[in-house]
Amino acid sequence: MDYQFKEIEQKWQQFWAQNQTFKAEDKSSKPKYYVLDMFPYPSGAGLHVGHPLGYIASDIFARYKRLKGFNVLHPMGYDSFGLPAEQYAIQTGQHPAITTEDNIATYRRQLDQIGFSFDWSREVRTSSPDYYKWTQWIFMQLFNSWYNKDADKAQSIDKLAAHFETKGSAGINAVCDDEILSFTADEWKAFSNQQQQDELLKYRLTYLRESTVNWCPALGTVLANDEVKDGFSERGGYPVEQKKMTQWSMRITAYAERLLQGLDTIDWPEPLKEMQRNWIGKSTGASVKFPIDKSGHNAALDTDFIEVFTTRVDTIFGVTFLVIAPEHELVASLTTAEQKADIEAYIAQTKKKSELDRMADAKTVSGAFTGSYVLNPLNGQQIPIWIADYVLAGYGTGAVMAVPSGDQRDFLFAKHFNLPVVQILDIQNIETEADPTKEGKYINSDFINGLAYKEATAAVVAKLEEISAGKAKVNFRMRDAIFGRQRYWGEPVPVYFKDGLPYLIDESHLPLLLPEIDKYLPTETGEPPLGRAEDWKYEGGLAYELSTMPGWAGSSWYWYRYMDAQNDKEFASHEAIEYWKDVDLYIGGSEHATGHLLYSRFWNKFLKDLDLVVEEEPFKKLINQGMIQGRSNFVYRLIDEEGRGTNTLVSHGLIKQYKTSPIHVDVNIVENEVLNIEKFKQWRPEFADAEFILEGGKYICGVEVEKMSKSKFNVVNPDDIIGRFGADTLRMYEMFLGPLEQSKPWNTNGIEGVFKFLRKFWRLFHNDAWEFGVSDAAPSKAELKSLHKIIKKVEEDIERFSFNTSVSSFMIAVNELTDLKCNNRAILQDMVIILSSYAPHICEELWSLLGNADGTLSYAPFPKFNAEYLVEDEFAYPISINGKMKMNLSISLSLDVKEIEATVLANADVQKYLDGKTPKKLIVVKGRIVNMVV
Repeated sequence: MDYQFKEIEQKWQQFWAQNQTFKAEDKSSKPKYYVLDMFPYPSGAGLHVGHPLGYIASDIFARYKRLKGFNVLHPMGYDSFGLPAEQYAIQTGQHPAITTEDNIATYRRQLDQIGFSFDWSREVRTSSPDYYKWTQWIFMQLFNSWYNKDADKAQSIDKLAAHFETKGSAGINAVCDDEILSFTADEWKAFSNQQQQDELLKYRLTYLRESTVNWCPALGTVLANDEVKDGFSERGGYPVEQKKMTQWSMRITAYAERLLQGLDTIDWPEPLKEMQRNWIGKSTGASVKFPIDKSGHNAALDTDFIEVFTTRVDTIFGVTFLVIAPEHELVASLTTAEQKADIEAYIAQTKKKSELDRMADAKTVSGAFTGSYVLNPLNGQQIPIWIADYVLAGYGTGAVMAVPSGDQRDFLFAKHFNLPVVQILDIQNIETEADPTKEGKYINSDFINGLAYKEATAAVVAKLEEISAGKAKVNFRMRDAIFGRQRYWGEPVPVYFKDGLPYLIDESHLPLLLPEIDKYLPTETGEPPLGRAEDWKYEGGLAYELSTMPGWAGSSWYWYRYMDAQNDKEFASHEAIEYWKDVDLYIGGSEHATGHLLYSRFWNKFLKDLDLVVEEEPFKKLINQGMIQGRSNFVYRLIDEEGRGTNTLVSHGLIKQYKTSPIHVDVNIVENEVLNIEKFKQWRPEFADAEFILEGGKYICGVEVEKMSKSKFNVVNPDDIIGRFGADTLRMYEMFLGPLEQSKPWNTNGIEGVFKFLRKFWRLFHNDAWEFGVSDAAPSKAELKSLHKIIKKVEEDIERFSFNTSVSSFMIAVNELTDLKCNNRAILQDMVIILSSYAPHICEELWSLLGNADGTLSYAPFPKFNAEYLVEDEFAYPISINGKMKMNLSISLSLDVKEIEATVLANADVQKYLDGKTPKKLIVVKGRIVNMVV
């Protein structure tokens, strides 16, 4: 029977599901290997051909590792809380859970038909109460913890409270809020419970604080930075403004140094690690307090100074203005009456920009003067205070000392607003731009004049410390992570409020379920959607937290749940975590570098501090798969002399002869750039009567590589490819397109070649009548050589994740075996095992036809490479007569020249070419050529 891929693939997908072929053992004498994919958000559009790229690669590797004798955990689930389902609920009134369930069903069908070897018994969904119970539980552990700098780890908040009880605040070295109290043990005991809880909140790893957030009024929610582009929400394109809100936050900054150092211990792409290093942003410098000049200042100020962090404290005598963030807490009190209108207008303008936009825009110079001044702590010079959007309240102290001679942004600001620029090094050239040099000697710099950089820096820090105006300091650019969203479709925060302070609900009440509400919009008074829930109160009618957790909450620990997915007593048992430990291979996108991948490392380190997990880092090796881009097709509409579109379409090769306008066309009605005109007319009825100007009798479409999207009609559904060519063809073709880490355009033009290869492979096992039949004869040397070449090649390629080159090698091997007319059982059975990771369905069927038990292929031993079969003991000599090559003749390399001559002359085919003549001369170049002259 010819290769019937549809029946074969359906048969084995059903078999794998019914027999749980890929279920991992929780304990095994085999070594463990954990292969993980970044789990998908199940969107309504389903998968397109770009989505499975990483899944196919991880599946090949997981299948290969099973063949190599590993106990492989390869799970899949869904990151199923998210804004799209909520927006659909707002538009239609349909509960997000229903939308999510429908979308998951589509994803599951599509994933199954691609033939992935997932252990579906461990499926997780972040929106399932059985799952988010443990997300809430981990939040509770964070709330009940503080970070002890001396121990360099998180510890129980009870330990901190016990210290306060016996020793007061003395001796505590913690990551905490800036405004903490100093008290004795007796004073602590005299505090009310309300006062004690208020103080402890300043130390907890998850806490409430006023933060500047991306607020989208149209969506009624806070958005993450990656959900905002150019001041508008990515979803819906609504305006986003900067707004101060009281939000839950997490002290990821407590782990900044550990997150930085951990990057040196993991096998991740260097560009991704560099992104995290830059995001963490460690810098060594000094903290400096600039006294506020209160002379003639009418406003009441809660502080006497503005603190800044600088990496160039040596330039302090070059400071000519101070810049604070527009949202800095002192702006209102520092603004004089004369400057109030300018300041308010500038703040309103700033609110329209996201923080990312503000950081990225280095060209625009803008700002406003507050009317107030600070004093240089070292010489008392008066320095004006400005606000500017390039300073962010959440970075450092929200204030910077501006040195125009040494910083280009400060230089442009000073020139724009006519502020002084002071040269501070004798070799600086500041005529046209800032000069950040550290060479030369200091001038115009008081007591460091004549010193070099290192000596000057040390002298300035020493002086600042002497007068209590500053100190040496290590700073991190990373801020604490905002952990709240004003949405419905997310994890409820397990907190209630009493007298304005947050308290955890009792653990026995987990999970705290999402309540039913009438509609999924904020309340009329501006509360989040959960404010609509009737009678949703904690014991005694106390109010719950109305925000829900952000999208990254459930994805920050999910790999542990896969280890023990059905456990209703703990997030995962100690035994399961002790066995699986961490993820050996993680495949996913680099776009998660400073989101999911950073938060996951943070939560993992926290869980390690509590001895709940055994590894400091969650993911040993990470690979970022590239993107499969869309390949758009175009037809070209003829434009008349008045600039109007006509009903005539011109083939691509002829468009230079006409004035035309391109129109995107559905790529699914184009094959090898040839348009199916009848299908096009059905797809675009307005062109049903169009005239088509053809070339060579065909309409040839134009081509352009773009992002795959519905609007460009270049989305290719894997269902369509599988329907035409089968899942095994899709799997191999996606790998064949190019290196895994690189982006590449989707192009169906070459897919038939992969399908023909599989059909050719199938044919090796069948005769001309498509009857299955293999030989039990001993393999020939040529057959063994071909087999062991592919064993070696595939093993090396998979170990270095070079899947595309393996596909090419498979094609060469099958061509060689076809030429050898190989139907040897020993050779072909090993070929089935080697190919099975890439094309599992066809291989399962052939494995069964070879007489093996169904389902055993996935755990068969990978063939062992034998280098002896690649040792060349024969050479195919080109035989030439009178300089013309007639044939190749395989002769043992062990023969000497005389023996080679004798072997050649004794060959019947050679004698035919000689036609009874005796060569006048016979030239043998050993291992190269035989030439005869007659």
